[in-house]
Amino acid sequence: MSFYSLLIISLALALDAFGVAISLGLLENITFKNKVLFTISFGFFQFLLAFVGAYFGYLFNTYIVSVPKVIGGVIIATVGILMIKEGMEKKEDKMLLKTKMYFILGVSVSIDAAVIGFTALNNIQGFTMLLMYTLFIGVTTLAVSATAFIISKSLKKIDMISRYADYIGGVTLIFFGLKMMFF
Repeated sequence: MSFYSLLIISLALALDAFGVAISLGLLENITFKNKVLFTISFGFFQFLLAFVGAYFGYLFNTYIVSVPKVIGGVIIATVGILMIKEGMEKKEDKMLLKTKMYFILGVSVSIDAAVIGFTALNNIQGFTMLLMYTLFIGVTTLAVSATAFIISKSLKKIDMISRYADYIGGVTLIFFGLKMMFF
């Protein structure tokens, strides 16, 4: 996988966390500590689930049956469609800032990373390369989430912005899935 492809996948996956971070950053009662913990949670779970997904994808391809690129592309495009659908659903106005929400939101924005890991990252040779690729995904998500919290200060007046992140991420994954299937 080229660096360009990895960067596009990382940014597309990070847009879920971006949307949630913008939404959280728009809350009146969120503290700096909350923002830091959510940012770390998003980056960590994006890394962890991409790594676990890629590892299980590798095991599945090695010991059960190889998943052709067409099937992987269809799965990635489907995740993109689901991201767009999620963006269309009405989101809650108030998010709880309890400790369990760091885990719940961290995992929820990272489920698609497990699917991408299973389908797109399963053929990476060597533990070190897999670790580097998935760490890159996690660090990208961490940086994108931190950026979202920083700019949310300026965007408190525009409530609709978080909705577009799901659409952009979904469309990007659809295009990447189509690229996997046909090129």
